[in-house]
Amino acid sequence: MGKRTQAATLEVRLLREGILESRHTVHAVVCDERGRVLSVAGNAETATFVRSALKPFQALAVTTTGTLDRYDLGDRDLAMITSSHKGTIDQVRQAFNILWRADVDPLALQCPIPEGKHSRLEHNCSGKHAGMLAVCQQCHWPLNNYLERKHPVQQLILGKVSELLRMPAEEFISAHDDCGAPTYLMQIGQMATLYAHLASRSNLDLERIVRAMTNYPGMVAGDGEFDTELMRLTPRELVSKAGAEGVQCISRLGEGMGLAIKVMDGAKRAKYAVAIHLLRQLGWISPTSAETLSEKFMNLGKYKRLEVIGELSIL
Repeated sequence: MGKRTQAATLEVRLLREGILESRHTVHAVVCDERGRVLSVAGNAETATFVRSALKPFQALAVTTTGTLDRYDLGDRDLAMITSSHKGTIDQVRQAFNILWRADVDPLALQCPIPEGKHSRLEHNCSGKHAGMLAVCQQCHWPLNNYLERKHPVQQLILGKVSELLRMPAEEFISAHDDCGAPTYLMQIGQMATLYAHLASRSNLDLERIVRAMTNYPGMVAGDGEFDTELMRLTPRELVSKAGAEGVQCISRLGEGMGLAIKVMDGAKRAKYAVAIHLLRQLGWISPTSAETLSEKFMNLGKYKRLEVIGELSIL
C-alpha cells in the first residue's frame, strides 16, 4: 500500500450507568479505488473473512451476464441479491420471484433452512443464492453444485473481485461461509478498496448495483437494521453492507472512497457504534443523522450505552 498503514486502534466501551463493563478493540481504514490508504485506525492489513460484505460484488455475476435482462429482473430483485435479510414475507417473496422468473425450482437452493423456519427462502442469504442460480440458468451451467469453489459461477465472481483488486485469483484464500457459498480472506484495506470501487461511479455494473441498494434499502437488510436505516437517512449518498463477525463496509458515493471496519471479537454492537463514530468524524453523515443512529444503536437501554474512544489517523 506504499504508506504507513498502522495507527492506534479504536476501542468501544460498554458503560453500565457510566461504569465500564466491557471493551472491544476495532481496526478501521478508508481507501480510494486505487487501494491507497487515506486514513486508518489500527492496522489496514488486518485480515479477516469478508463474509456478507462481499454480496454486492457477488452480484456482479448477475449484472455482467445478461441475467437481469433475460429474466426481466428489476432493482428490487438486485437489491435482494445483495441482501442479508430478515426473512420477512416481502423479502421471501422477492427471493422467490428471482427463482420463478428464471424457471428454477426453489428446491435447488442450497442455503440452510434457518432454525425454527420452514424454507430455505427464509435464510438471510437466499437472495444471493437465488441470484447465483439464475446466472447458472442463464449460462447453462449445472445447478446442483453451484456452491463448489470450482463451479463456473464461483469462478466468475472470484474473477470479478480479483480484477477490482488487481490481484491474481489464485492468491485468494477461501473458506465456506455459513450459507455454504465461498467467502474470502482479505485485508480490511482490500475491503475498503472494493467499496471505493462501488462508490466511484466508473463501473456501470457496480453503479447498477448501487442504484438497486439505495433505491430499495429495505430489501438489503430490513426495518430497524443498521444498513437499511443508514441508507434511508442518507439517500444516494452512502451504501452500507454488514458482514458477520464484526465486519462493516460503507461507500461514500461519488467520491470513490470506501470504509471497512473489523471488530476483533466479532461483536455486532461494536461495529455499528464505530461506524456511527467514524461517519461523524469523516463528515459523511449530518449531526442529526448521527444522533438518530446513536439513539438506536449506541444507547442499548435504560442503563447501558456504548462509547467509542479514538479517531482515524489521516495519512
